Amino acid sequence: MSHVPLMIVPFILYNLVIAGLAGFSGGDPWATGLLGVTMLSGGIWRMDLGDALIALGLIFMFFEILKSTRTSNASVLDHLLSTFVFIAYLVEFLVVGEAATSVFFLLMVMAAIDLMAGFSVSIRSAGRDVSFN
Repeated sequence: MSHVPLMIVPFILYNLVIAGLAGFSGGDPWATGLLGVTMLSGGIWRMDLGDALIALGLIFMFFEILKSTRTSNASVLDHLLSTFVFIAYLVEFLVVGEAATSVFFLLMVMAAIDLMAGFSVSIRSAGRDVSFN
């Protein structure tokens, strides 16, 4: 279970929302308000569904980067699965009309950063494991 890329969770949640709204012809579902808090300044901070999904994606990206610091033989599998997740984001962004949103784009960028960070950390730590006499 530790090899499952966590960035797949926001991908699945996004697709569940757009699949559930297939017959919905209203506005942007990601602009649906979830929370509104009046601040001390008198301003109102609002969190929309899209904002919450991006925040969740950032949390998962943090844990993915922590996972990439482990050095093991299974890290190649982790990188391979993260690559597949990024490719799924990219293909859906280019092909599916409902994925042409800034929310999905930012999730795709997070998946790309996760992929690049995973490879960078692994290469960096592998360089430290090699010693020359």
